Amino acid sequence: MANTIAIVEDEAAIRENYAAALSRHGFKVLTFEDRRQASEAFQVRLPDLVIIDITLGDELDGGFELCRELRAKAAQLPIVFLTARDSELDAVSGLRLGADDYLTKNIGLAHLAARVTALLQRVEALTQGPGEEERLQRGDLCIDVARMTVAWQDTPVDLSLTEFWLVHALARYPGHVKNRQQLMEAAHVVLDDNTITSHVKRIRRKFLKLDEDFAAIETVYGMGYRWNMDRSH
Repeated sequence: MANTIAIVEDEAAIRENYAAALSRHGFKVLTFEDRRQASEAFQVRLPDLVIIDITLGDELDGGFELCRELRAKAAQLPIVFLTARDSELDAVSGLRLGADDYLTKNIGLAHLAARVTALLQRVEALTQGPGEEERLQRGDLCIDVARMTVAWQDTPVDLSLTEFWLVHALARYPGHVKNRQQLMEAAHVVLDDNTITSHVKRIRRKFLKLDEDFAAIETVYGMGYRWNMDRSH
């Protein structure tokens, strides 16, 4: 069965152009012109992946609000921003809201399809069943790879797909420093330094909400990040 992609874009020509391109790659595509229309549809059923523009009609930041709604509803739903707004502030804002990717509209259609495919492959890999490492326990951290869930001190931590893979990459080999390239490979996504930093900050905030003493993710300046077992208890 084909994966369902939802595109939320207020400009009809652009919306249909993306829809046609993704349909040619075998996806079932749903299109929406504004946040209200998309929200109503998503109340009934969620797609397999959502592509959102930031500005939706009269709502300058309507896409951000929709992302917030979706992330509250489904922690692991793949969400991609595809927008003409290319400022670093907008990109960081989108990723802080839990988006898995942030692309600008100068991206080629083939590249867009490749990024969408990569995100969906991560989901598929996790739903195919447990692998050799079905469960990772690192002090107060527990990762269930088969169910793609993370818990800290027996309390669930709601992580996006990208955040899940980043935590898994760090906790899998405690004490080992992971640089940006290694973290990107683990998350199966192409991210710049600022984006990686934004994801790590967001992950830390989620753990800190559960434990104000959380300090297991260490920054190794000029090198990357590592999981410190001494601070995992």
